[in-house]
Amino acid sequence: MKSGYCVLVSGVALLCGCGARTPSVPASFDGQLDLNGIGFHVKSPNVAAGNTVTIAPAGLEIDNAPVSWDADGAITGAEVADLDADGSPEIYVYVTSTDAAARGSVVAYSANKRKSLSAIYLPPLAETPAAAQGYQGHDDFAAVKDSLVRRFPIYASEAAGASPTGKTRQLQYKLVPGEAGWLLKLDRTTDF
Repeated sequence: MKSGYCVLVSGVALLCGCGARTPSVPASFDGQLDLNGIGFHVKSPNVAAGNTVTIAPAGLEIDNAPVSWDADGAITGAEVADLDADGSPEIYVYVTSTDAAARGSVVAYSANKRKSLSAIYLPPLAETPAAAQGYQGHDDFAAVKDSLVRRFPIYASEAAGASPTGKTRQLQYKLVPGEAGWLLKLDRTTDF
């Protein structure tokens, strides 16, 4: 399984689990990622208003039609992994809000049995109040071994102007089948 590497766009290392940071709004995002014979071309103009993202898969047995959506922020990275080790890779696209909070989100798809793309759902952080306590953005995401890992600094509260505690929270998600697709289910929370 190959994961945790960076995608370079216009010579800039993007946030993909390698520890590199990205500028607040990259000019554009255009990356090609491949794993187990399946490719994903991820492209976004990263414009301030009306930013769109397109993933064009290649190598799927039935449907290689591109998928597009409106992003609520700038695309700051993309990673391919096989978190459930089923031989069918997933693509994880990292989105960061362009405001000072730099709140992160993930849009992801699975190459379902190497045939077509299915959406992967990451529940909002607010659905897990204990994990969201002290959250004010500045997320980092990375595919690490068999988990999607999310890290962010912990603040004294969620209120604007709250002081950082100096601690970091790490959330580990496992990829599991859901009712109508795939789900990233919170597996472990660690503060350090």
